[in-house]
Formats: sequence, structure tokens, C-alpha cells
Amino acid sequence: MASGVSQSVPQLAEWIEARVQPSYRVAEERVIVTPPRKVIVHIATSADGYIARPDGDLDWLTTRPAPAGFYGIDAFMRSIDTKVLGRKTYDASRRLGAKFDSKTRTIVCSRHSPPKDAPPSVEFTVQPIDVLVQRLRQSPGKDSWLMGGGDIIASFLDAQAIDEFIISVIPVFIGDGIPLIARRHRHVPLSLQSTEKFADGVVQLRYVVNSPV
Repeated sequence: MASGVSQSVPQLAEWIEARVQPSYRVAEERVIVTPPRKVIVHIATSADGYIARPDGDLDWLTTRPAPAGFYGIDAFMRSIDTKVLGRKTYDASRRLGAKFDSKTRTIVCSRHSPPKDAPPSVEFTVQPIDVLVQRLRQSPGKDSWLMGGGDIIASFLDAQAIDEFIISVIPVFIGDGIPLIARRHRHVPLSLQSTEKFADGVVQLRYVVNSPV
């Protein structure tokens, strides 16, 4: 399953290519509120909740015509300045030719040493998830996009390190595959912030993650 996830995420990336107090600063006797940065999962799933087939194949997704505006991904990309991903996704992306330029900061969560050919714009970290996300939330900048498969999403979710989900539900059942979140017992309530229906039947759901029960 891990291999399928690592292959499917970079394919998808190519295809589409707050839980802290606000920070304050005083300027000219005015209090300026700076909203905290958020960690957001922006992802597509089948109607039965899978992000890829068991082998990582995305034919059910990538063969669909791309609509104008591409389900809001262009606007979303303008709202982030950091991508966070796991080592398997990074390695698979490199094999597929990803460049990781300096326009967007890339942080790779990895227990292993960085490869010698890693681009200088890519930061490898062994920090625990909660420490990494606290650093991101409290530093100035735009939001962060958590990219990856069900395992890394589950790890961040269980560490209370995801603020929002944007899920584009594709109107197709694929019957089996890699789930959005790795299966284990949990109870994490969500608050629905918005829904948007597109002409091709795709429905996009935006949720805020609440504290787990």
C-alpha cells in the first residue's frame, strides 16, 4: 500500500500543478491581528472514499476533463507558501521529474539523511509532527499544504496537526483502494465550512478539524 501511495501523490501533484492564538503586533497605537497559518489537506477522493486504486493508479481521476478554474486549485495555490510531504512521496516525485523550485518552500518529513542531490530549496526534518506544525503555525507566512497518502495524513491528524480539509469528491465508485486516512480507531469531529458543486458533478467540501473526542 505504501508504494501505491507514494506513486499516486506525485502523479496527482503533477496533474493539478487554528488551533493557536492569533499573534499581535503594535504599530502606530493600533493592534494588528495576524491570523495563524493553517495546515490544510487539499485532496480528491472517489465517492466511496479512496484517494487511489490499490496500486496507486489515478485513472478514475486524471482522465476527467479539467474544468475552468480547476476546482479552485489556482486560488488555493496562491494561499500557500509551504508544502509538507513524507520521504516516500518526495522520492517518488523526484523519480517522476519534480524540480522543487524555490517558489514554494518544501518540507520533507524523514527519519533518514537527505539525499546528496536534494535541491537546496527542500528542507528535511526529523522533528516530531507537533513541534514542526507549531513552528509553521507561529511563523509568518501563508498556509501550508499537507500532501501525501493516508498514512501521513493519519499521523498529522492524530497529532492534532491539521486545521482544515478541502475534499473534492469525484462522482465515481472505484470499489477498493487507498483510503483518505489510514484506518485506525479515532473520533475526530469536523465542522463543515462550505460546499461547492461543479457542473461535472464534483462536490467540494471544506471542513475545519475540531478537537478529537
